[in-house]
Amino acid sequence: MPGAVAGVVERVVPRRLGTSFRWLVGAGWATNLGDGIVIAAGPLLVASETRDPFLVAMAWTLGFAPAMLFGLFAGVVADRVDRRLLITVANLCRVLLVGALSAAVLTGQVDIALVLVALFLVGTAETFADTASATLLPMLVDRDDLGIANARLLAGVVTLNQLVGPPLGALLFGLGRATPFLAQVACVLAAVVMVRRLRLPRHGRGPAAGVRRSIRADIREGLRWVLHHAAVRTLVLTIVTFNVTFGAAWSVLVLYSLERLDMGEIGFGLLTSALAAGGIVGTLSYGWLERHVSLGNIMRVGLVIETLTHLGLALTTVPAVALAIFFVFGAHAFVWGTTSTAVRQRAVPMAVQGRVQSVYMIGVTGGIVVGSLLGGVIAARWGVTAPFWFAFGGSAVFLVLIWRQLVHITHADAHPDAHPDVAPQERPTT
Repeated sequence: MPGAVAGVVERVVPRRLGTSFRWLVGAGWATNLGDGIVIAAGPLLVASETRDPFLVAMAWTLGFAPAMLFGLFAGVVADRVDRRLLITVANLCRVLLVGALSAAVLTGQVDIALVLVALFLVGTAETFADTASATLLPMLVDRDDLGIANARLLAGVVTLNQLVGPPLGALLFGLGRATPFLAQVACVLAAVVMVRRLRLPRHGRGPAAGVRRSIRADIREGLRWVLHHAAVRTLVLTIVTFNVTFGAAWSVLVLYSLERLDMGEIGFGLLTSALAAGGIVGTLSYGWLERHVSLGNIMRVGLVIETLTHLGLALTTVPAVALAIFFVFGAHAFVWGTTSTAVRQRAVPMAVQGRVQSVYMIGVTGGIVVGSLLGGVIAARWGVTAPFWFAFGGSAVFLVLIWRQLVHITHADAHPDAHPDVAPQERPTT
């Protein structure tokens, strides 16, 4: 049995990727479990304090607001300071904030205003932690291994954040309103301990001796780098556009499930489960795909799948067909996400990883927010399937425009500005 366990561990987190990579995966998975628990527990806590639709919507918006407000600044900080220290401090702030919220719930002193403030502050700390965390992988593994390494990290998102966390959070909330938040505190603390075990090379982004740079100047430098690097610029435009179309369709998904497919509340849960199941298949098969299919074709086929997903959902009224579509889309989403992340990490110099990541994160978040607003307006005017037709049309037009560029994106690391600031021999070998 020990040998079998060791074999599974070796397959999931290969020894050749290093001990620090294993600690990073453990920290990422622990954080994803805690966040997955709160995906269900957070809305339940809000609903237990108010049924005002405006306040409920405000709670959802506050989850995205910190990334939009502080994302660029978080990128500058991640490029200036010890990234491991930044993650530690940000996550300890999350622990204190969630712990204080739990104490308020336990003592009966909680109200909706306190919950909203806590959500915003926790989201702010999470923005800094996530921005810095996204820069660590290129510092730990070789460039050729970034694809499989990202797939292993994303496996935690699929299994723990989407499959295990939400039902566990609902169960823990039923046992006591503070229980799921205390569980998140334990998960984040475990992640902090594992992050402290990482051995990272210096990235040395602080201002040169005797030279003082403003935050604004550093932000401009990061934005200029994205604008002048054709491949990364196209990646950012792609994620923004496809998140607008995705957000428009998915913003009315619950209504689509109930009214168009007539699946009921349990059926809606099955749709999200099918999505996560497809994601598991996608992450597990990524190593094979990377060896047998070119990155350009992975990206092209993936965006075709996403475009046809919207068309299929707009046309079908059969629950089984919708479940199959969600399964395929889930596999695509994580394969494409893994590929685009690895390509971006290979292309971006170590010194600007934080700022480029922050631009990308704002694009992801902003696209979803804009798309959600559009989806609500479109559905109110033309019906629940109209956002899916909008998503199909918008995705198809943009895909045609960038079709030829997708092959060049996958060779982004050939750009003269793409070489990391850390030479291979400087990487930790543990």
